[in-house]
Amino acid sequence: MEPKEEFLALYREHITRPGSQELLDYLLHKSDFFTAPASTRFHGNYPGGLCEHSLHVYHCLTDYLSRPRAQELYRMGNYTPETVAIVALLHDICKVNCYKQSTRNVKDKQGNWQQVPWYEFEDNLPYGHGEKSVYILSGYLRLSREEAFAIRYHMGFSGTEET
Repeated sequence: MEPKEEFLALYREHITRPGSQELLDYLLHKSDFFTAPASTRFHGNYPGGLCEHSLHVYHCLTDYLSRPRAQELYRMGNYTPETVAIVALLHDICKVNCYKQSTRNVKDKQGNWQQVPWYEFEDNLPYGHGEKSVYILSGYLRLSREEAFAIRYHMGFSGTEET
């Protein structure tokens, strides 16, 4: 199954609260979610990387939450499939419509300059990474407090927040 098809199947199966259809319409028709990269240099820095990354996060989270240690020791077994789908599949919605295709010059093996494809990040709504995802989603869905915090702080130790 192609990433877009898998994403849509998971979304339609699990995310059903009021506003979900409008959000899906936004993703399908007013955003580049399914064709955008996930980053300029790191994970998923290729067309479709954002969708693939979101699916990877979903599968990692569902696997983690199914483990006895997560359920028994950390008491993390009570999340609904909808909550898991929202926080995993949509945590990086802040990245839609931000990556622009461009080129940059790099040296090849012989030391000659050549142009290679590149993505530039152009954020017209500089609201912060996790905050922006919560902001966008809140325009469509009513998020629980836990969902909002999970999305807001999904960068964990690698975020830019002061500690």
